[in-house]
Amino acid sequence: MATNVYACLCGNWVNLNDDPDCKMGGNLSSPSIWWEEGAEIWSPFKRAVEHTMYQLDHVHILYKGKDYRINPMYLQIVEG
Repeated sequence: MATNVYACLCGNWVNLNDDPDCKMGGNLSSPSIWWEEGAEIWSPFKRAVEHTMYQLDHVHILYKGKDYRINPMYLQIVEG
């Protein structure tokens, strides 16, 4: 059963698995490996600075040559 990771990037939903060079998370894994290895997101337990977007939960994504940092709510996992 295939697992596809979709992300809303700049208002467009895309299947991250369609880009063979796509990397996600701190380990820069492929979307499928990222999901299989625990779906790591950056989420500070204690914030170093208040009132800044830099401290918000996010996922780092390299997709089609562009570098994205998105909130995890803009991800969908589809199996089948």
